Amino acid sequence: MNINATLIGQTIMFALFVWFCMKFVWPPIMAALDARSKRIADGLAAAERGKNDLALASKRSAELLREAKEKVSEIIALGDKRASEIVEEAKVQAKIEGERIVTAAKAEVEQEVFRAKEHLRTQVTAVALAGAGKILGREIDAKAHNDLLDKLVAEI
Repeated sequence: MNINATLIGQTIMFALFVWFCMKFVWPPIMAALDARSKRIADGLAAAERGKNDLALASKRSAELLREAKEKVSEIIALGDKRASEIVEEAKVQAKIEGERIVTAAKAEVEQEVFRAKEHLRTQVTAVALAGAGKILGREIDAKAHNDLLDKLVAEI
């Protein structure tokens, strides 16, 4: 066999192989590479958008958290203010109630004192009448009068 004919045959076959690859194999490979490149680019763009969205969401959540803390502090301040108002109202009510109780107790004590005085007057009157009756029932004698008073004192 001739080496030149072999080389020319191999060159022709190589050229046909290259043409076949360029016509039928190369376009699907390039389409797959382009599609993959596009998917990667889309994925990177989506990742960048996600990163931006995450940053915006983080800023928004920080803002909402700050607003919520402000509202909570306002509510707590209002609650503390209302609690102190309720305490003050309770103090005033307790003071009024205490004064009412003291006034009622003083009135009751005055009534008890009045009753005691009336009871004492009644007893003194009874003793005086009993003493006067015994004195008048006997002879008016100083010694007898003193004995009678001593008896009355002993009875009381």
